[in-house]
Amino acid sequence: MNQTTNTILMVRPNGFRMNEQTAVNNYFQEDLDLKNAEINQRAQQEFDDFVQKLSMVGVNVIVVKDEANVDRPDAVFPNNWVSFHANGNMALYPMFAENRRVERREDILDILEAEGFNIQNVIDYTAAETEELFLEGTGSLILDRTNRKAYCALSPRADEDLLIEFCEDFEFTPIIFTANQTVEGKRMPIYHTNVMMCIAEEFAVICLDTIDDAKEKKHVIKQLKQDGKEIITITENQMHQFAGNMLQVRGREDRKYLVMSKSAHDSLNEHQIKAIEKHCTILSADLETIETCGGGSARCMMAEVFLPKVDS
Repeated sequence: MNQTTNTILMVRPNGFRMNEQTAVNNYFQEDLDLKNAEINQRAQQEFDDFVQKLSMVGVNVIVVKDEANVDRPDAVFPNNWVSFHANGNMALYPMFAENRRVERREDILDILEAEGFNIQNVIDYTAAETEELFLEGTGSLILDRTNRKAYCALSPRADEDLLIEFCEDFEFTPIIFTANQTVEGKRMPIYHTNVMMCIAEEFAVICLDTIDDAKEKKHVIKQLKQDGKEIITITENQMHQFAGNMLQVRGREDRKYLVMSKSAHDSLNEHQIKAIEKHCTILSADLETIETCGGGSARCMMAEVFLPKVDS
């Protein structure tokens, strides 16, 4: 089972702005003193430059445009509502913010099928929204696909029962913990696991300082070491520059890249960069507007496609 893929799905924003509904528990979001139209324009430019960088190294990027007539401030982060798996299954996830639920689009299935991918089953968890229970895709779940483990920091956007249900359906072992950040002097749950950790083929980047419970921290370290992962730790400060929000992808000739934002890349020290570059090449893009207003970064913008191809 591959940990990385060459194909990613990305959604080009159309009405990007700071989403007031997600800001209640996403402490990474900040207001920019700009008109929404300018924020959206800047986000589109960042998006286009990012796609170009990925395409230039041979990553197959399927770009879907956000529709003009629906208010979807966070459409640029598709990894929260959908995931695509090697067995032909696709999962749809329950979203915390009501105005993010309209991001789920059936036409994306048609687009992927037109690209030659085979979707056999859609496993839909969205009914949990009626019970105010949420699990926001690969924002909440850090999947070690090779070793069949799902790392998850519980939060208002990551429900334990839903995580266990997902793990039963997709045959993963849940690795459950809590991760906190300091907000105005208080320790508050981090909204998504994927801002504090990333799992690549041979290593993991993780902010261990966010796991306050010593037993949980030990358990996470043990699981990563058991699978032979080199653990590259980042500080809470680096996490706030989105240094945990990374994704390993494959480019031309199966070359591996660790994709991150410029702010994440700039925050890393020489030792951390060397540790990563031992395994793969770093590819970074300037995502300042998207990060500031959206509170998400490079990893959140990419929905990995592991689906099998239709035999031609």
